[in-house]
Amino acid sequence: MPKEKSTRKAPEKRQVRRKKDPNAPKRGLSAYMFFANDNRDKVREENPGISFGQVGKQLGDKWKALSEDDRKPYDEKAAKDKKRYEEEKAAYLAKGDDEEEEESS
Repeated sequence: MPKEKSTRKAPEKRQVRRKKDPNAPKRGLSAYMFFANDNRDKVREENPGISFGQVGKQLGDKWKALSEDDRKPYDEKAAKDKKRYEEEKAAYLAKGDDEEEEESS
């Protein structure tokens, strides 16, 4: 009896990832993340002994229940943080281009 052909693929070479630059600017937080950071401790106080996953679930439920007016301060913080990130990123990329030009000279 002939052997069945294997459906397994030949192992492919793993793609090597570049190391992340520790000096790169950090991404901006979303409005939800600002809300979660402000309310995480309150949820834990209201529910002692709650698991990590349950904290996240309750924060998500509270976020969904917020009105537009209640979300507004978090949206503003997120917009401000996004602007900060874009400015830092532009400065970081400009700095990187300057260094590449010096190395090629």
